[in-house]
Amino acid sequence: MIWVTDAKAIPDYRLWVRFSDDTGGEIDLKDFIASDSRPIVVALRDQTAFASIRVEMDTVVWTNGFDLAPEFLYARAKARAAA
Repeated sequence: MIWVTDAKAIPDYRLWVRFSDDTGGEIDLKDFIASDSRPIVVALRDQTAFASIRVEMDTVVWTNGFDLAPEFLYARAKARAAA
């Protein structure tokens, strides 16, 4: 199983993430944030709210309680690296 070991928010709804297998990369979440209509995600359209992340347990968590599965983040990072 892969988990997040480090992360930071970068401009334009992107994250830089390092994983337990020591790979790391940039993840673009702009399309995800823009298209998800759940209120907890809509709140992250505010750049300040989006930037308020921390690594908790095994993934990225925002201060409003939203999180994404580490497998989802890993797949996004791998897809970007392959592009």
